[in-house]
Amino acid sequence: MRFSLRQLEVFLATARFENVSRAASALAMSQSAASGALKELESQFEVQLFDRLGKRLQLSELGRQLRPQAERLLAEAQSFEAALTGEQGAGVLRLGATLTIGNYLAVPMIAAFRERFPGAEISLQVANTETIARQVADFELDLGMIEGELNHPQLQTLHWREDELQVFAAPGHPLAERRSLSDRQLMQLQWIVREPGSGTRQTFDRAMHGILTDLDIAMELQHTEAIKRAVEAGLGVGCLSRISLKEAFSRGSLVPLPVPQRDFSRQLNLIMHRDKFHAKTLTQWLALCREYNKEG
Repeated sequence: MRFSLRQLEVFLATARFENVSRAASALAMSQSAASGALKELESQFEVQLFDRLGKRLQLSELGRQLRPQAERLLAEAQSFEAALTGEQGAGVLRLGATLTIGNYLAVPMIAAFRERFPGAEISLQVANTETIARQVADFELDLGMIEGELNHPQLQTLHWREDELQVFAAPGHPLAERRSLSDRQLMQLQWIVREPGSGTRQTFDRAMHGILTDLDIAMELQHTEAIKRAVEAGLGVGCLSRISLKEAFSRGSLVPLPVPQRDFSRQLNLIMHRDKFHAKTLTQWLALCREYNKEG
């Protein structure tokens, strides 16, 4: 074999950080050693894996084509090493989750997983759907847990569980006691909603089809808790996942506003790169997800 696993690690880390110095730091190598490994890999096969743009290294067309294979080779090698050392329950798992999932579902799942597999190292990145999808496509994350629909040529989508948004208000809102709200009433409200690019906003926009342009969007916020606090303060009404509202409804700080004529249902999905190698830790996490696929 004319290349080493270390060279693959340097290639992939440089692709991720677009900088040899940062790649070397992530791999606990000197910059000169990392740079030498990369140059040797390219010279051995007389190829150019990166385009040099000042201090930034961007994958060349060939580099982009080879990256999925390199990711898979390295993951298989790490899995093989774990099997040799008897650490098959251990491993590194880089998860991404959108805000509702990250704040209300992922943490207890991680706790359950670590109890079963104490040697596993799990990291969790919480962001909106657009960001998580990009990171999974760039192999920065092993798996994404997202809200709503996604069509991406490089990603595989697996249906996970059902969810539904709920319109809500502060208990003192003039419409808080209504059994249902008409479209006309919806258009008279001030709305505090998630930002474009989030799965929650995608579902909200779809549900409000036909009257969306007539709604008064007073605020767009990136955080679920910020929306809940703003609504509690009487600044408008919101629309978020029922998962994120259970506690507030129980204590009475927020109340649901029924809108039966609008469909706020959606799916929560798991996304992976189509070329992602299913290491044992990833397979174990997917099995845990199947246990948590019911609303509870």
